This record gives sequence, structure tokens and C-alpha cells, in this order.
Amino acid sequence: MEARLRASIVLLSAGFTLAASIVIAGVAAPRRQIGADLVREFAIPEATQGVGVDAEHLYAVDNRMIAKYDKASGERVAVFEEQKGGPIKHFNSAAVVDGKIYAAHSNFPEWPAANSVEVFNAATMQHVDTHALGIDRGFLTWLDYHDGSWWGAFANYNRVFSPIASGNKAQVVRFDRDWRIAETWGLPDEVLEKFGDMSNSGGSWGPDGRLYLTGHDAAEAYMMERPETGSVLKWIATVPLKNTGQGIAWDRATPGVLYGIIRGKSHADNRMTANRMVLGQQRTGSQ
Repeated sequence: MEARLRASIVLLSAGFTLAASIVIAGVAAPRRQIGADLVREFAIPEATQGVGVDAEHLYAVDNRMIAKYDKASGERVAVFEEQKGGPIKHFNSAAVVDGKIYAAHSNFPEWPAANSVEVFNAATMQHVDTHALGIDRGFLTWLDYHDGSWWGAFANYNRVFSPIASGNKAQVVRFDRDWRIAETWGLPDEVLEKFGDMSNSGGSWGPDGRLYLTGHDAAEAYMMERPETGSVLKWIATVPLKNTGQGIAWDRATPGVLYGIIRGKSHADNRMTANRMVLGQQRTGSQ
């Protein structure tokens, strides 16, 4: 009982299925079925924007804060917090790679949109580096490392900036080694419609070599692939999840587990969730 109260974790039976048989609807793809189990749920107040994950810890992302939690116990073990009025304005998500946390940062809701990548030592939670991206095509919402490159997305919001966002709601990009944009893809209109008057909030490359994207609110992820030709990502499937949009992160230490968040009416109601999926064969040529 003591451990359960300390951890603030709800462990669900491995047999509990989020949807006993989830049919994923694809575009120009045969219907398949995917199993998706909600296997863990944490009460984490800072989980308002997104989540990062490594082998032993979870990293809850708030506007000006990244809180580090022990994955096994659910205890908070460290935190980085910027005071209001400081240079950190709005963290959107975080990716943990080789012992460092890479946080997508913007000046949201100010305009014009200005972005940076803020880097932290995951062990000490100390800020160690920054990469200024300047004023660009929207707000940087997520980052992930895949196939030798950093990837991310720039978003615009009709709910906030309706005249500006029109026709340019979201772009997925691949960066070069100097954080310059090397390639850019748009999203299918059907996926953009899923975002409503918001945009692409989360993204993470899955163990099957496909890119999973989330919106701002919907409890689902969109499985995407790079197209063989053209500049619009291919929508393969929609996967219902136990989350409410925002940032997501695949657990590379536990293949098949995708972390997300549920934003409550107050910080005390915020949750972090782990969803286990049964994925198909890894896409050829992906890492």
C-alpha cells in the first residue's frame, strides 16, 4: 500500500485491452487490426505539454519546466524550472537521446513565431546547450532522432492565429547536422482536418520505422510514412490511444510502448499513460 501511494501509479492488467480489436483505418492501405493495451497510468502534475522517456526515467514537460520521474516507482527525482519572465517561454515536447534531453521550445503565444532547441543533461537536469532556429514557418512542437537525423514539426493554429495559420497548419521537417532544414513534408488534408483548429502537437518515430503524429486534443495517433514521390507524408492508419493529444514518445528501452499524456482540469488531474501496441514488420530501410 505504501509503495502504491508513493508511486501514484495505476497499474492495469496486461490483459486489459484499450480496444479489444482496434481496426485502424488507412488511406490507400488494406485494413489491419492492431492491439493497443493501456498498461500504466501515472498521476504527474507537470504533464501538460508532453513526455520524454529513457530506460529508467520519464520526463514530464510543462511550459517552463521539465520534471524527471523514476519509471519504476513514479517518484519525482529532479526538476528543471525556469522562472516566469526568463528566456524559457514555452516547452512543447522533449526527446531523450544519448543521455541528453532535447526540448522543442518556442515563444508561443507571441508572434512572430521564434524557436530554439534547448538541451539538458538528463542525469543532472542542467541546461547544457541551445540551438537558435530563429523566426521561421511556425512554432516548433516536437523533436525526435531517426535514421541519422533530427526531425520535427512546425505548427500554426487557427484557434490562436486564424489569418496566419490558414493554408500552413503543419510541416514535418528533417534537419541537417547544423539544425538547418534539409527536407520538408506537408500532411494530407484528411489528417489536417483531424487537428481541428489546432495543429500537430506530437511526433515520435516508432520501432516499425513509421512516424506517429498526434494533434492537440484527440485521443489517437496517426501512423505516417515518407512518400516514394512528392512532398506529402502518406497516412497509413489511425490508432486510438489513452491520451489527449499533445507530445508523445516511444520507449526505446521497451519496444512497442508509446507514452502520452492526459491533461486534466487542474495540474492535480494530469496523467501520463503508457500504451502497448502490437506493430507490424519494420519498414524496409528504416532504423
